[in-house]
Amino acid sequence: MTSAQPEIEATTTTMLPEIEQSLSGRVIAVPESRELDVLVNLLARRGASVHRCPLVSIVDAPDPQPVRAWVERFIAEPPDLFVLLTGEGLRRLLGLVDQEVLDRDAFIRTLAATTIISRGPKPARVLRKLGLALPVMAAQPTTAGVIETLGEHDLAGKRVAVQLYGDDPNRPLGDYLESRAANVDYVAPYRYAGEASEDAILKMIDTMAKGRIDAIVFTSQAQVERLFKVAAASEVSEKLTRGLERTCVASIGPVVRATLANHRCRTDIEPEDRWFMKPLVAALGNQLGAAPR
Repeated sequence: MTSAQPEIEATTTTMLPEIEQSLSGRVIAVPESRELDVLVNLLARRGASVHRCPLVSIVDAPDPQPVRAWVERFIAEPPDLFVLLTGEGLRRLLGLVDQEVLDRDAFIRTLAATTIISRGPKPARVLRKLGLALPVMAAQPTTAGVIETLGEHDLAGKRVAVQLYGDDPNRPLGDYLESRAANVDYVAPYRYAGEASEDAILKMIDTMAKGRIDAIVFTSQAQVERLFKVAAASEVSEKLTRGLERTCVASIGPVVRATLANHRCRTDIEPEDRWFMKPLVAALGNQLGAAPR
């Protein structure tokens, strides 16, 4: 496995006076990859020492042709509904449109004319940057929430485009759409790949088990899955469990929380209604800042 981050780095940043130093003296493990520096800076500005160990990276689909063909169908035969599961997915689709020299204006016009159901707030942020109207928000930012919202629509015989989360086929959503007789067209514009070396991950697990990390911040389901997969393969699952029991576990939203729960790991901190990094770090500062060291 290629290692883009062979060691767990300890990072500190000069503090800005206007930010309360609520995490001063705290050690925070960061598995984030795509926006690693953003999260590190948010934590460091509050006085934290940050251990970097990006667990996954996000890469384009290995074969762009199925994605290109999907975009061409999307423009030529606009769907009745478009289910957007992630903001990253829409960004990758736009990137492919540009790379493959497709008609960007036509793609955006089709987006504007299509009823879009967004699993969470991140796709809405990308749409806003394109100057498009806000989508229909799922009842909850989960697959179950998307299904609940789809229940309000007549799907029989309708064309429903679905942007998948990584290369996960999302069988619950697919089974539901099939049961409603929808004609579904899936696209998987990106996938997750390992980033930090297994040695770096094992070192982080050992550091947590020794009580030397105050909190770990999970921002995606894939991070959780890789951490537990590496622990199982290296026969240190019990050590990981001990480490997480000693560590404050922060989750950016209900999908990540549910994934942690599947591994019998609790979530200590989660933003109440805004699943972005700034509210997550603020919630972490509020809890750890008030807790005894």
